[in-house]
Parts: sequence; structure tokens; C-alpha cells
Amino acid sequence: MESLQGLMQRAALIAAAVTIVATAGLHSILGERRLITPLIRTSDGVMRSDLAATVLRLAWHFTSILMILSAALLLLQPTRTTIAAIGATYFAVGLLDGLFTRGRHIGWLPLTLSGALTLAALL
Repeated sequence: MESLQGLMQRAALIAAAVTIVATAGLHSILGERRLITPLIRTSDGVMRSDLAATVLRLAWHFTSILMILSAALLLLQPTRTTIAAIGATYFAVGLLDGLFTRGRHIGWLPLTLSGALTLAALL
């Protein structure tokens, strides 16, 4: 039988993973709709190149895939080092996003929350 501490750690990791996957989904869908497609349609500057447009789209969605991978690592290989690295990264990136965008970018909050939930699993 798993200890209460183990159950709380597992719950925090599941909550973090769900938050990360939801954030990744919104990143792909809303980013494609509100940023990538309009930017590519401008055909200005580097966007005149089909290769640049393709690489931009690929890099954008690859970020979402990496987010999902990090969520999977939290559930499948939750070593203390993995938890600390992923948690600190999401927490720091979320705070920096909030700071640099003055809270105008919607992603700062779920990124910070993902980091906080992940780091809570270490307590």
C-alpha cells in the first residue's frame, strides 16, 4: 500500500501533467490560429520563403510535443532530478513570460502553475 506522501506526490504529478498537456494543446491550437497562420499569410520578409514558413510551423508545434513529452516523463520516469528539472523550468519560464509580457500573454499562468504543481511533488 502506498503511503500518504506517495499518494500526494502522485496526485501533484498527475495534476501537473494534465495542466502541461492542456497547455500544450492550447499552445498548438491557439498559436496556429492567432499567430502562425496570420504571420505566414503576411508573406513579408522571411515569410516569403515557403521553407521559413514550414520551419516556423514545425518549430511551433514541436514545442507543444516537447511539453507533452515532459508531462509523460513526470508520469513514467518521475525521479527527483527529473521532477526538479521540469518543475523549475516550467516555473521559471512561466514567471519570466509573465514578467516580460506584463501578464498579457495567457501562457504565463498555466506554465507557472505547471511548475508549481511539479515542484510540489518534491515536498
